Parts: sequence; C-alpha cells; structure tokens
Amino acid sequence: MYAVFRSGGKQYRASEGDRVRVERLDADEGDAVEFDQVLMVADGADVTLGSPLVEDSRIQGIVTAQGRGKKIVVTKFKRRKNYKRIMGHRQHFTEVEITSIGSGSADAEAEAEAAEPDSPTEATTGATEAEAGTAEAEASAAEAETRAAEPATATEADAAESA
Repeated sequence: MYAVFRSGGKQYRASEGDRVRVERLDADEGDAVEFDQVLMVADGADVTLGSPLVEDSRIQGIVTAQGRGKKIVVTKFKRRKNYKRIMGHRQHFTEVEITSIGSGSADAEAEAEAAEPDSPTEATTGATEAEAGTAEAEASAAEAETRAAEPATATEADAAESA
C-alpha cells in the first residue's frame, strides 16, 4: 500500500515504514505528525484518486530528524567584466518515518464521538429552544421599559422631584 501526499508545496510518494524528507515542519524529533492532504491511495489494484484530495484519508508519521541538506553552489559569472559571485545554499528538511496510511485518524474519531448529541430532549426540559428564546426576549424588553421610565442620572431625578 502506498499514497501520494502534499506537504510544503511538493508531492511525495510513501509507503508504511518509509522515511521521507519533506520541507521543514515545526515539530521536534519524536513528535507525531499527520498529513491530511492525500492526493492518491493505492492498495494493490485498488486505486483511489482524489479530486483534488481523497476524502477522510490521513498519513501518520513520526519525526526522526531535523536537518539541512547538501550544499548547493550557485555561481554567477560574466566574462570579460571582472564579475564572479559564488554563493552556497543548504535547504532545511524534516525526516518523517511513515507509520500508517489510512482513512481518518484517532483524533477525528474522538471528535466525532464527542459531537454526538447528548443534550436533553424536549420532553425532559418541558420547553423548546424557541420558547426559551421568546421568554428571554420578553424579559429583556420589560427591563428596557423600566429603564426608560427611570431617570438616568441624579440631576434628572432632582429635576423630576422639583417639578
């Protein structure tokens, strides 16, 4: 079984147990990482292509190393102009060991179980949400009327008593 996934703007092909060098990830060695942008999953003759991603598919792995790649020498040169520039570059990478390729993750399954409705029903509460909302609206309207009838400041209260 293998999968093609996207990370850091590049695509990688990986099987379980493979070590893949991806663009640098913000994770420490030994941390678990999950790639959810899976483009294709193949299990023998059974190939699943995404459009653009495969639904509910995840690739899980463990970070084994953080490092920098081999030095690449970049040279700029213009003949007869006394111009020569040499510069080096080393790309950062994260090495990930792929532990599993599958659909969904333990976190997603736990979130789905937590999202199941455990709220009390209409029969146990005695009122629906709409009725509760109406009661709250009536209470706030009554408070607004009492505030409008009462003077807002002490000077207004003195003026009302003297009149």
